[in-house]
Amino acid sequence: MRVAIAEDAVLFRAGLASLLTEAGITVTASVGSAEELLAAIDRDPPDAAIIDIRMPPTHTTEGLQAAARISAATPDVGVLILSQHVEAHYALRLINERPRGAGYLLKERVMDVGEFIDSVRRVAAGGLVVDPEVVSELLAGARRAGPLDRLSARERDVLALIAEGKTNQAIAERLVLTEKTVDSHIRSIFLKLDLPATSHDHRRVLAVLTYLRGIPNANAPAAGGR
Repeated sequence: MRVAIAEDAVLFRAGLASLLTEAGITVTASVGSAEELLAAIDRDPPDAAIIDIRMPPTHTTEGLQAAARISAATPDVGVLILSQHVEAHYALRLINERPRGAGYLLKERVMDVGEFIDSVRRVAAGGLVVDPEVVSELLAGARRAGPLDRLSARERDVLALIAEGKTNQAIAERLVLTEKTVDSHIRSIFLKLDLPATSHDHRRVLAVLTYLRGIPNANAPAAGGR
């Protein structure tokens, strides 16, 4: 697998490159700005790009803007956004713009090397990854409405873990269920959310989008810095 990195904090960027290399992942570019990243991807498209959400020159949303441009120019390149703080509205914006091959993680998640590398691989393979703390924040203020009202408490638990990018096996282990039971819950979720009979993976993404869009105030700006 091949990955490009855009992060203006030199030491953190070097740490990311080292972790990826040790995991057998080729780092095709390691740069400090969104523009440098876009130029590098144009020259040599990787399987995925890891992007700091805030970079020069304004340190606002350069990472998200770069993700949108990557989606338009090279949609097969997965995008994993890293942020210092939980900003649910930015996570929702990213997923709305590209519901496949996208991820939003807190930088602290890098400390769990195995989980981080797994997230990178999932995004590169076209999967969806949302940081557990983002999901928790959305859950904390949720007032369920519409199709989400149809889900049982256990089904909402399963859907929240799907939003984190968990596999059926990982969900079963977290909730102390059998994989057969998890699969049954997921089929029920698809049915209750009126999702079309497309591929299983695609319906998982649609379920997550329904889940996130069904939470009031998810688009509201949140406090937080870099």
